[in-house]
Amino acid sequence: MPVSPAAPDAPSPDVLIVVATPGEAAHLRDLAARVIVSGVGPVAAALATAHALTAAPARLVISAGIGGAYPGSGLRPGDLAVSSVMVQADLGAWDGAAFLPLDDLGLSVLPDGPHGAVFPAWTHARAVADSVGAPLGPALTLGGVTGSAAQAQALERRYPGALCEGMEGAGIAHAALLAGVPALEVRGISNPVGPRDRSAWRIPEALAATRRGVQAALAVMVDG
Repeated sequence: MPVSPAAPDAPSPDVLIVVATPGEAAHLRDLAARVIVSGVGPVAAALATAHALTAAPARLVISAGIGGAYPGSGLRPGDLAVSSVMVQADLGAWDGAAFLPLDDLGLSVLPDGPHGAVFPAWTHARAVADSVGAPLGPALTLGGVTGSAAQAQALERRYPGALCEGMEGAGIAHAALLAGVPALEVRGISNPVGPRDRSAWRIPEALAATRRGVQAALAVMVDG
């Protein structure tokens, strides 16, 4: 059964929402959660998330914002993507034309155990996606935005089913993992991943979709 979005005056779940920019935050500050602005990129996002979780605990961290959709996702500007996993897609090594992920290199993002650059999403991610009719799939994080169709297609081959691209999600998920808190990424789609065409971006529609995703996650928290 679809879940009704949480109203601003609903009982406040202990949720931390991390966004990259003040513009994204402005569309979420009236919701029943703590919203912080991290700055752009996975390092800034991880540091801000870690600081916020040290200052006050949370039961869920949401990486929220706008982003691009991969060609094979079927997503269009104004649609919403919900993460099944969050992937630091550019963390690894190039060997000629082949990209080697951390697992293949025998390396880890953790200091004391094996862990690649793929971070699990909150166990209720499926319920969030189903409640708003959004697809569930991998959300990729890159330090540099993809700028060509060939790059976009290569990432899709490397990470089958990838829905969207952003610059913060995996950093936020990494910090949440270290704090023992589940994480979820929701992305409102503003543009296709590939050649940079600002005229094709639909930022207001993407911000509205991001808000729908956050409201759905808050509703799942309240109901569950």
